[in-house]
Amino acid sequence: MPTTALGQPNPVSILFFFLFIALTLGITYWAAKRTKTTEHFYAAGRSITGFQNGLALAGDYMSAASFLGIAGLVALSGFDGLLYSIGFLVGWPVVMFLIAEPLRNLGKYTFADVVAYRLRQVPVRSAAAISTLTVVALYLIAQMVGAGNLIKLLFGIPYEAAVVLVGVVMILYVLFGGMVATTWVQIVKAVLLLGGAFLLALLVLARFGLNPIALFHEAALKYGDQVLAPGKLVANPIDTVSLGLALMLGTAGLPHILMRFYTVPDAKAARTSVTWATLFIGFFYLLTFVIGFGAMVLVGPDPIKAIDKGGNMAAPLLAEVLGGTPFLGFIAAVAFATILAVVAGLTLSGAAALSHDLWVNVIRGGHAPETEQLRVARIATLLLGALAILLGIVFKGQNVAFTVGLAFAIAASGNLPAIVYSVFWRGFTTAGAVAAILVGTLSAVVLIYLSPTVQVDILKNAAPIFPLKNPGIVSIPLGFLAGWLVSLVTQEKEAEEKYLEVERRLHLGGGD
Repeated sequence: MPTTALGQPNPVSILFFFLFIALTLGITYWAAKRTKTTEHFYAAGRSITGFQNGLALAGDYMSAASFLGIAGLVALSGFDGLLYSIGFLVGWPVVMFLIAEPLRNLGKYTFADVVAYRLRQVPVRSAAAISTLTVVALYLIAQMVGAGNLIKLLFGIPYEAAVVLVGVVMILYVLFGGMVATTWVQIVKAVLLLGGAFLLALLVLARFGLNPIALFHEAALKYGDQVLAPGKLVANPIDTVSLGLALMLGTAGLPHILMRFYTVPDAKAARTSVTWATLFIGFFYLLTFVIGFGAMVLVGPDPIKAIDKGGNMAAPLLAEVLGGTPFLGFIAAVAFATILAVVAGLTLSGAAALSHDLWVNVIRGGHAPETEQLRVARIATLLLGALAILLGIVFKGQNVAFTVGLAFAIAASGNLPAIVYSVFWRGFTTAGAVAAILVGTLSAVVLIYLSPTVQVDILKNAAPIFPLKNPGIVSIPLGFLAGWLVSLVTQEKEAEEKYLEVERRLHLGGGD
């Protein structure tokens, strides 16, 4: 076991932790006074600028898994970690060109608004709520279990206390400040994360004359040329393509990311926000590559695995090597902020599915008073917050890394086909939408259960039933195929007639 201050109470971590909590609760108090309607609660009154939303999108997207996980993968596996960096990044052009503008022009609070715009509300919104809550639950499991382990290791407090702490603070943000508070927490987090990662990468490069090539050369000298070549982490090319498809297309179907496009005033601001988000996220993933190789050379794979066999502590250990205990404390506080911001965004999107899609549009037929909508949204937030804490405690000690991949696979297989067809195909029908969402979602869940990740790694069976670790290459085409075939055999005249209105709003917008 290497000598490290990890796992012991760190005064700098605790100081930054309380500063961050004080700042974000101050933001929540300010936001609470401005959150009087459902439009403020779900969409921040559509008052966020393109630049601000770009930062908030980056803050919502750059999770602890990105910061700690990818840096760790690169530190232990070298070049193959780049696959995750690129996979997470290349989804953004899809969002830019296919999703951002239609979503802003056609929807109100959730992606189901777009899919159900010219279709029957009850079946479409019910199916969309199922896929949204499935994605949110899977993502929350990974974030809360990661939060418990990370905060236990970084701050030296018990796992359950860490999970409850994250859950309670997150509930305060969303319950009182809604999307206004969540947006500004994500902006603060994005600035802290980009600043912390940049400083870490700069200190690494300073050891190598600010020359990344010298860093990679040193890594190859120490651990062989294979660390600069593909094949160490993902050896099966079909599995690699499948993972790449899920990461690339899943971004365009993640409910908490899609919801952010309703916070800006118009489609132009939505496009601008994607441009800024892509720049911030691209810059961040480049930094994780430098941080990963820096950890490989300056800390070493064996000391990293001695602390956490998955490599998740590579970045904090590197910070300790480069800047001592104070810098470790700062990076630990940044990681904590990262988790809180992502969990808040997930909870808000889940609450919108429960209250806006299911309660208002399915149970109340779209005719609930404003005060009732806001009350139900806050009750849904409390329920989801409690669920997040419960999931975090129930899954303690479990290997839940696969749940993020599954969330991306479901988003790409169930949500994306429904959005694309509803915007670009006149012949899309209600039954087709339900089929696309449910077939895509269920096939992704079943194939992950049959995959080596669950059958071999978790259940310890000798061989998997489905050979690939990621189901995207099968489940994504299945979602599109189901939507297309079922729409062909269930023609819907009213939906076809309303497509003209969809086309008009798609290009011109329709006001809110």
